[in-house]
Amino acid sequence: MQTLSRRISVATVLCMLAFAGGCASHKDLISGRVPPPTTSPDGALAALMAGNERYVADKPIHGSTHAARRGQVAQSQSPIAIIVSCADSRVGPEIVFDQDLGDIFVVRSAGNVVDDVQLGSIEYAVEHLHSSLIMVVGHERCGAVKAAVEGGHAPGHLGAFLHHIEPAVETTKGMAGDKVDNAVAENVRNVVKQLKAAGPVVAEAVNSGKIMVVGARYDLDTGRVEEVR
Repeated sequence: MQTLSRRISVATVLCMLAFAGGCASHKDLISGRVPPPTTSPDGALAALMAGNERYVADKPIHGSTHAARRGQVAQSQSPIAIIVSCADSRVGPEIVFDQDLGDIFVVRSAGNVVDDVQLGSIEYAVEHLHSSLIMVVGHERCGAVKAAVEGGHAPGHLGAFLHHIEPAVETTKGMAGDKVDNAVAENVRNVVKQLKAAGPVVAEAVNSGKIMVVGARYDLDTGRVEEVR
């Protein structure tokens, strides 16, 4: 797998923000000395990956004080991206991407599955908040995916999300490598495809170039987010 940041051209990263007669450097973006880009899908992706680099390096710029930011976003929100992630307690998107209050619109469920309720939430952010990026984030050693791989009876309401993951388990059956990790990646691909085709709101936004949908995997051990294609 390849880091998502490599998808972004040098020109996009270095000149995504032009202000005061100049462009923001990649170094400044990583350090947080410039505000995150908010207008383009590539800019939103660059901001997320820069935040993840800060998180991996243990140099976050958010999380210590929130009073000023709380006042800024109390009356309105303009999140740069929609994060669809697993509900796992170890995968907090605001922390993993080092973002502040109001920066990202987060939709979480076990196994990062998307049903009508999650899709409606995503459509709200696309239609009314004008976010320009949807990132679907699976993660290493996902318990929901592990349960789907192991099969068997699912008590209570567990089957409500397991049946969404089962197609990924079937597709990757017999594939070399770790069964759970293979299914995690395939499940992310399936959700990305699902969202790209989700009409009318998301599909129209994707087709018009207003929003980009990407898949990713979070490594619990290193903290790094990598692309899933």
